[in-house]
Amino acid sequence: MSRRKTERLLNLVVCLLATRRYLTAEQIRRAVPGYPEGAEAFKRMFERDKEELRELGVPLEVGSDRTGGGGEETGYRIPPQDYELPEIHLGPDEAAVLGLAARVWQRASMADAASGALLKLRAAGVETGDAPDPAAVVGVEPRVDAGDPAFPALWEAVRDGRPVTFEYQGVGRTSSARRHLEPWGVVSRRGRWYVVGHDRDRDGTRVFRLSRILGAVVPDGPAGTVTVPDGVDVRKIAFDSGEPVGDPRPATVRLRAGAVQGPRRWARDVRPAGDGWDGWDEAVLTFRDVDRFAPYLARFGGDVVVLDPPDLREAVIQRLKAALAVNGS
Repeated sequence: MSRRKTERLLNLVVCLLATRRYLTAEQIRRAVPGYPEGAEAFKRMFERDKEELRELGVPLEVGSDRTGGGGEETGYRIPPQDYELPEIHLGPDEAAVLGLAARVWQRASMADAASGALLKLRAAGVETGDAPDPAAVVGVEPRVDAGDPAFPALWEAVRDGRPVTFEYQGVGRTSSARRHLEPWGVVSRRGRWYVVGHDRDRDGTRVFRLSRILGAVVPDGPAGTVTVPDGVDVRKIAFDSGEPVGDPRPATVRLRAGAVQGPRRWARDVRPAGDGWDGWDEAVLTFRDVDRFAPYLARFGGDVVVLDPPDLREAVIQRLKAALAVNGS
């Protein structure tokens, strides 16, 4: 089933579930994205969609609402009580998978289309009953954060079997390198996302953390050209990768006097900064992982200045710039 057809059918189900009364074919044509303007073309497509829903087991109900003049027009709806699943008991692993699927759904472009369909119904005066707010109609708040910018492109590449290329900055490196990957899967480990696949540059299996991917992930070949080898367990590869975070490293920072009490508790060599930095102290902090430490330091804003090492300094600067961009500064 094509993506366009999938989106249309899902939007149709959302509309028919949300309405309290029967929707006519014309109301459906206007509310559901993806249908053609022409009457005959719409009729043929709508007939096919109705049969498709019935084959999928969706309880499509046909009926009519009487008008004030006694006229009747055939309409459609899906009774929520017939559509709902019986009570389901999920184990911890199953619940985690369901939460992840919800996050992927929420990020998908079809979420906006489905929400738009409900808005169109309401704008046309169709009562949608107790349907949730359009912004939340397809959302289930999961516990897994998929906010990495590279996530959508990599997820789609895995789905489509398409090779990709991207800039990647490894642990402890101040510059990035271009990587060419045949992605096999995207998995979460300890709250972080990783893509597993065949690295064409290294001619071997590799694991890349999504937060270290710089810029856009772009296609590097046609869809359908990546095949996951038999017996490959993507999760096991990611979990057993033993992603190195390096040995403890010193970070030289300047702390505003009277502030930043947290880092001061475990800093060493704290002394007045001097050199025109009146009201500042210079200290040495120890860290292992730039991706963990940079967000922590960035929380203190202008009360912390990182002098060294360069990769930590750059990571903190990028965090602060992102915060300024979000706040419109």
